[in-house]
Amino acid sequence: MNTVSAQSAASAANGAAKPRQSNPFGNLSAWRRLVAPAVSRPFSIVETVVFIGVVFAVSYALDRNDPFLLHTGFPWLWFAPLVVALRYGTLLGLLGCAMLIGAYQLFTQVLMPGSTAAWPTLFFTGGVLQTIVAGHFGDTWGSRAQRANAINDYLNDRLVAITNSHYLMRLSHERLEKDLLTKPTTLRDSITELRRISVAHGLDTKPRASADMPGTRELLEFVAQACQIEVAALYPVHDGKVGRDALAHIGDTFDFDPRDELVQRALETHAVAHLKSEERPVTNTHLLVCAPLISADGSMLAMLAIRRMPFLSLNFDNLQLLLVLLGYYADGVEHSQQVRDILQAVPDCPYEFALDVSRLTRLERSAGITSSLVALVFPHDDAGDSFFEHVMRRRRSLDLMWPVKSAGQSVLLNLMPATDATGVDGYLARIESSLRAQFNLDLEGARIGVHTLHLGGDEPGPAMKRLLLRSGIDG
Repeated sequence: MNTVSAQSAASAANGAAKPRQSNPFGNLSAWRRLVAPAVSRPFSIVETVVFIGVVFAVSYALDRNDPFLLHTGFPWLWFAPLVVALRYGTLLGLLGCAMLIGAYQLFTQVLMPGSTAAWPTLFFTGGVLQTIVAGHFGDTWGSRAQRANAINDYLNDRLVAITNSHYLMRLSHERLEKDLLTKPTTLRDSITELRRISVAHGLDTKPRASADMPGTRELLEFVAQACQIEVAALYPVHDGKVGRDALAHIGDTFDFDPRDELVQRALETHAVAHLKSEERPVTNTHLLVCAPLISADGSMLAMLAIRRMPFLSLNFDNLQLLLVLLGYYADGVEHSQQVRDILQAVPDCPYEFALDVSRLTRLERSAGITSSLVALVFPHDDAGDSFFEHVMRRRRSLDLMWPVKSAGQSVLLNLMPATDATGVDGYLARIESSLRAQFNLDLEGARIGVHTLHLGGDEPGPAMKRLLLRSGIDG
């Protein structure tokens, strides 16, 4: 199988290196390309002048008394402008005609000054018209051939690009299959699992205390599975110092020294430190990796010390995933107080919904990225329930929904990350278009009320309570 893959790779590489060349005139030899060029060459004027001169010289050598072959019964001399017009077009064909006319004037007035021959009007008129017709034919088919060449070149480029893309896609699929065997979880699954841990343990303990961080055992087990960690432990950090007592550990227990060089490196850089660091290699350590748990405001809450993990897992992508997962969890711990404030104002709010409201509120205040909360109010009847289910199915992948039902109406709260007023208008327009296509009704016809809250202006808990009150829900 590896041999077949290598041969396929070599074939694809050779195909990419040698793109096909198309020719509308077929496979012509070098001599035929010289006789019938596809495009005009830069020295076509010089070639025309030389060619007409050579032909006239040959004609003059054959019959000095009649160099234009007027008495042979056929205008043989006009074959020269005809060939030029077919090769290079009308303009150069007319140049050949002008040279013949000039040669006739020179011959009759300079070389034969006493000649009484009449001007051969029909001879030159027919020759010029024949040259114009042939030149028009040459121009038309030359432009068509040039256009066909350009189109074929473009199609060849597209074919090469598609071939390369197909080859890369096949390699990507093979890589994905191998990754799925060694790393069965994705980043989306990881974030979902961390949310579940936060929901399960977020209300168990007081926030801001590293020694009481919720769900540390579940966190460590999940991170070990996602990043293929065999032996590790999680230690609290107080005032920039790492504690000796582990919050949780996985695998065999081991001796931990807070003064370890790798631990100190992670404390200094606030980043993942490992043995293969390119800046300053670490020599005096018994650990492989140290990864800090840093919240959104830069506070270090804990330190993950890894003693053993597979060699192939010690790579940049895996360490970056580890840092992201730890940061996401630390961010949840950091928001715990604000989540408690939201739940105190709106007790029925799901913890996961309150946690994302807290995060997005902080994101708006720190980075100016606006997020919105849209409340859609539906009548509590058969038609209203149908509209409610229809809109629920139209949710975006990043949105988070909280359905609230009361005796007289149903309210759907949709949390829309990174969505300002324009984005909310677009969302409502899509909902209205979907309702019109499905039920032939707009928002007003379906009796759906709309209330909007942009996060960041006020405290999220009281603002959500006021939004629910405007929507007819006594929070």
